[in-house]
Amino acid sequence: MAAVRFDVPEPDAFTRTYWDAAAEGRLLLRRCGACGRAHHYPREFCPHCWSDDVTWDRATGRATLYTWSVVHRNDLPPFGERTPYVAAVVDLAEGPRMMTEVVECPAGELRAGMAVEVAFRVGVPVFRPVAEPAAARD
Repeated sequence: MAAVRFDVPEPDAFTRTYWDAAAEGRLLLRRCGACGRAHHYPREFCPHCWSDDVTWDRATGRATLYTWSVVHRNDLPPFGERTPYVAAVVDLAEGPRMMTEVVECPAGELRAGMAVEVAFRVGVPVFRPVAEPAAARD
């Protein structure tokens, strides 16, 4: 019997579109046709105006780091093998806040408001710092 993992999604009929896109390297949001606002996590109705006129919309993948916490202990497989890791909340360019993980950055270098971009691990969106252009470093 395979060990239970807590880091891979269990899509249902509604969320399958989201997880299939993530497996292909695309981050999707839901956008409301009535009020125009985007939201995340995916829901069948708009949490802002309660309209059910919502559709899938591709996100840019750009965000800013809002807050984070370094996790040093987690007993759920396979997280215990990954500690320490950075659990975070990012503000997506489209407006919604999203819980995620920050990768490819030492915790001591994280700063509120830093630019991050989406990456994918095992079909799950995570975020990493945006590479600074060479001209900006000079």
